[in-house]
Amino acid sequence: MSTASNIAKILGAALLAAIAFAAPAKAQSVDFTNAAFVQVSINPTSIPVGAADFCHRRGAECAPYKNPIAAENLTDMRWSQLVQVNAAVNAAVTPVSDKELYGVEEFWTYPTSGYGDCEDFALEKRRQLIDLGWAPSTLMIAVVRQANGEGHAVLMVRTDRGDLVLDNQAGDIRLWNETPYRYLKRQSQLSFAQWVDISDDRTTIVTASAGR
Repeated sequence: MSTASNIAKILGAALLAAIAFAAPAKAQSVDFTNAAFVQVSINPTSIPVGAADFCHRRGAECAPYKNPIAAENLTDMRWSQLVQVNAAVNAAVTPVSDKELYGVEEFWTYPTSGYGDCEDFALEKRRQLIDLGWAPSTLMIAVVRQANGEGHAVLMVRTDRGDLVLDNQAGDIRLWNETPYRYLKRQSQLSFAQWVDISDDRTTIVTASAGR
Protein backbone atom coordinates (compact mmCIF):
# COMPACT_ATOMS: atom_id res chain seq x y z
CA MET A 1 0.00 0.00 0.00
CA SER A 2 1.35 3.46 -0.83
CA THR A 3 2.28 6.12 1.69
CA ALA A 4 -0.70 8.24 0.62
CA SER A 5 -3.11 5.34 1.17
CA ASN A 6 -1.62 4.43 4.55
CA ILE A 7 -1.76 7.97 5.87
CA ALA A 8 -5.19 8.63 4.42
CA LYS A 9 -6.61 5.77 6.49
CA ILE A 10 -5.15 7.23 9.67
CA LEU A 11 -5.55 10.96 9.18
CA GLY A 12 -8.81 11.09 7.25
CA ALA A 13 -9.78 12.13 3.75
CA ALA A 14 -10.72 15.66 4.79
CA LEU A 15 -7.05 16.52 5.22
CA LEU A 16 -5.82 15.27 1.88
CA ALA A 17 -6.34 18.47 -0.04
CA ALA A 18 -4.81 20.60 2.68
CA ILE A 19 -1.65 18.53 2.92
CA ALA A 20 -1.45 17.54 -0.77
CA PHE A 21 -0.57 13.89 -0.35
CA ALA A 22 1.32 13.07 -3.50
CA ALA A 23 4.93 12.14 -4.16
CA PRO A 24 7.23 13.02 -1.22
CA ALA A 25 8.19 16.68 -1.43
CA LYS A 26 11.58 18.14 -0.66
CA ALA A 27 11.60 19.78 2.77
CA GLN A 28 12.77 23.11 1.37
CA SER A 29 9.67 23.30 -0.86
CA VAL A 30 7.18 22.53 1.90
CA ASP A 31 4.69 25.25 2.81
CA PHE A 32 5.18 25.40 6.57
CA THR A 33 2.38 27.96 6.89
CA ASN A 34 -0.10 25.19 6.07
CA ALA A 35 -2.49 24.28 8.90
CA ALA A 36 -0.87 20.85 9.06
CA PHE A 37 2.15 22.51 10.72
CA VAL A 38 2.19 24.24 14.09
CA GLN A 39 3.26 27.88 14.12
CA VAL A 40 5.83 28.82 16.74
CA SER A 41 7.38 31.98 18.14
CA ILE A 42 10.72 33.21 16.84
CA ASN A 43 12.17 33.85 20.30
CA PRO A 44 12.91 31.07 22.81
CA THR A 45 10.61 30.50 25.77
CA SER A 46 11.15 28.88 29.17
CA ILE A 47 12.27 25.27 29.25
CA PRO A 48 10.14 22.88 31.36
CA VAL A 49 11.70 22.01 34.71
CA GLY A 50 11.89 18.33 33.84
CA ALA A 51 13.61 19.04 30.52
CA ALA A 52 16.12 21.37 32.19
CA ASP A 53 16.97 18.70 34.74
CA PHE A 54 17.30 16.10 31.95
CA CYS A 55 19.79 18.37 30.16
CA HIS A 56 21.73 18.90 33.38
CA ARG A 57 22.11 15.14 33.74
CA ARG A 58 22.61 14.41 30.03
CA GLY A 59 24.36 17.45 28.66
CA ALA A 60 25.62 15.73 25.52
CA GLU A 61 22.06 15.08 24.38
CA CYS A 62 21.15 18.75 24.70
CA ALA A 63 23.89 20.29 22.58
CA PRO A 64 22.83 22.24 19.47
CA TYR A 65 22.09 19.96 16.51
CA LYS A 66 24.97 19.79 14.05
CA ASN A 67 22.98 19.41 10.84
CA PRO A 68 19.34 20.34 11.51
CA ILE A 69 16.84 19.77 8.72
CA ALA A 70 13.41 21.34 8.38
CA ALA A 71 11.39 18.14 7.88
CA GLU A 72 11.71 14.45 7.06
CA ASN A 73 10.24 13.13 3.82
CA LEU A 74 7.46 10.77 4.84
CA THR A 75 8.21 7.74 2.69
CA ASP A 76 6.56 4.34 3.12
CA MET A 77 9.53 3.21 5.19
CA ARG A 78 9.45 6.28 7.42
CA TRP A 79 5.70 5.94 7.97
CA SER A 80 6.12 2.28 8.95
CA GLN A 81 8.84 3.25 11.41
CA LEU A 82 6.58 5.79 13.08
CA VAL A 83 3.74 3.30 13.41
CA GLN A 84 6.00 0.53 14.72
CA VAL A 85 7.86 2.67 17.24
CA ASN A 86 4.69 4.31 18.52
CA ALA A 87 2.98 0.95 19.03
CA ALA A 88 6.03 -0.79 20.49
CA VAL A 89 6.77 1.86 23.12
CA ASN A 90 3.11 2.24 24.07
CA ALA A 91 2.92 -1.52 24.62
CA ALA A 92 6.24 -1.87 26.44
CA VAL A 93 5.88 0.94 28.99
CA THR A 94 3.32 1.04 31.81
CA PRO A 95 2.07 4.57 32.60
CA VAL A 96 3.09 5.70 36.10
CA SER A 97 3.42 9.25 37.40
CA ASP A 98 6.80 10.64 38.42
CA LYS A 99 5.42 11.15 41.93
CA GLU A 100 4.64 7.44 42.23
CA LEU A 101 7.85 6.29 40.58
CA TYR A 102 10.46 8.77 41.81
CA GLY A 103 8.74 10.75 44.56
CA VAL A 104 9.00 14.06 42.67
CA GLU A 105 6.59 15.97 40.44
CA GLU A 106 8.81 16.03 37.33
CA PHE A 107 11.62 13.68 36.36
CA TRP A 108 12.33 13.18 32.66
CA THR A 109 14.17 9.99 31.82
CA TYR A 110 14.11 6.95 29.58
CA PRO A 111 11.67 4.29 30.83
CA THR A 112 14.28 1.54 31.14
CA SER A 113 12.40 0.01 34.07
CA GLY A 114 9.30 -0.49 31.93
CA TYR A 115 7.46 2.31 33.74
CA GLY A 116 7.19 6.01 32.98
CA ASP A 117 4.98 9.02 32.42
CA CYS A 118 4.12 10.82 29.20
CA GLU A 119 7.48 12.58 28.85
CA ASP A 120 9.31 9.27 29.25
CA PHE A 121 7.21 7.70 26.47
CA ALA A 122 8.09 10.65 24.22
CA LEU A 123 11.78 10.46 25.09
CA GLU A 124 11.95 6.75 24.28
CA LYS A 125 10.13 7.15 20.96
CA ARG A 126 12.47 9.99 20.06
CA ARG A 127 15.52 7.91 20.92
CA GLN A 128 14.36 4.91 18.90
CA LEU A 129 13.59 7.05 15.86
CA ILE A 130 17.00 8.71 16.04
CA ASP A 131 18.54 5.24 16.14
CA LEU A 132 16.62 4.50 12.92
CA GLY A 133 18.19 7.50 11.21
CA TRP A 134 15.66 10.27 11.84
CA ALA A 135 17.09 13.76 12.23
CA PRO A 136 16.82 14.97 15.87
CA SER A 137 15.68 18.38 14.60
CA THR A 138 12.43 16.79 13.36
CA LEU A 139 11.62 15.04 16.65
CA MET A 140 10.30 17.46 19.25
CA ILE A 141 8.59 16.94 22.59
CA ALA A 142 5.56 19.22 22.92
CA VAL A 143 3.76 20.28 26.08
CA VAL A 144 -0.03 20.40 25.78
CA ARG A 145 -3.14 20.96 27.86
CA GLN A 146 -5.81 18.27 27.95
CA ALA A 147 -9.52 19.00 27.91
CA ASN A 148 -9.67 18.36 31.67
CA GLY A 149 -7.01 21.01 32.26
CA GLU A 150 -4.20 18.60 33.06
CA GLY A 151 -0.81 18.90 31.42
CA HIS A 152 0.50 16.27 29.03
CA ALA A 153 3.42 15.73 26.66
CA VAL A 154 3.65 14.12 23.23
CA LEU A 155 6.27 13.58 20.58
CA MET A 156 5.74 15.86 17.58
CA VAL A 157 7.37 14.69 14.35
CA ARG A 158 7.87 17.24 11.59
CA THR A 159 7.44 15.64 8.17
CA ASP A 160 6.82 17.05 4.72
CA ARG A 161 3.17 15.99 5.23
CA GLY A 162 2.68 17.93 8.44
CA ASP A 163 3.42 17.71 12.17
CA LEU A 164 2.46 14.23 13.31
CA VAL A 165 1.81 13.36 16.96
CA LEU A 166 2.94 10.18 18.69
CA ASP A 167 0.95 9.91 21.92
CA ASN A 168 0.97 7.32 24.69
CA GLN A 169 -2.75 7.96 25.21
CA ALA A 170 -3.69 7.05 21.64
CA GLY A 171 -2.83 4.15 19.39
CA ASP A 172 -3.17 6.08 16.15
CA ILE A 173 -0.89 8.77 14.75
CA ARG A 174 -2.57 12.05 13.87
CA LEU A 175 -1.77 15.50 12.60
CA TRP A 176 -1.36 17.89 15.51
CA ASN A 177 -4.59 19.76 14.69
CA GLU A 178 -6.57 16.52 14.77
CA THR A 179 -5.69 15.79 18.41
CA PRO A 180 -7.79 16.84 21.43
CA TYR A 181 -5.19 19.12 23.01
CA ARG A 182 -4.31 22.78 23.36
CA TYR A 183 -0.66 23.10 22.35
CA LEU A 184 1.51 25.33 24.56
CA LYS A 185 5.19 24.93 23.68
CA ARG A 186 7.68 22.54 22.11
CA GLN A 187 11.37 22.05 21.61
CA SER A 188 12.93 24.14 18.88
CA GLN A 189 14.50 22.58 15.81
CA LEU A 190 17.91 23.83 16.87
CA SER A 191 18.46 22.10 20.21
CA PHE A 192 16.80 19.77 22.70
CA ALA A 193 17.43 22.43 25.35
CA GLN A 194 15.75 25.30 23.50
CA TRP A 195 11.97 25.69 23.57
CA VAL A 196 9.50 27.90 21.69
CA ASP A 197 5.88 28.85 22.28
CA ILE A 198 3.23 27.38 20.00
CA SER A 199 0.53 29.60 18.53
CA ASP A 200 -2.56 27.40 18.83
CA ASP A 201 -5.36 29.75 17.82
CA ARG A 202 -7.90 27.08 16.88
CA THR A 203 -11.36 28.08 18.05
CA THR A 204 -12.45 24.43 18.26
CA ILE A 205 -10.37 21.59 19.66
CA VAL A 206 -11.33 18.21 18.29
CA THR A 207 -12.63 15.73 20.85
CA ALA A 208 -11.04 12.40 21.57
CA SER A 209 -12.37 9.54 19.51
CA ALA A 210 -14.39 6.75 21.07
CA GLY A 211 -12.41 3.96 22.57
CA ARG A 212 -9.51 6.02 23.88
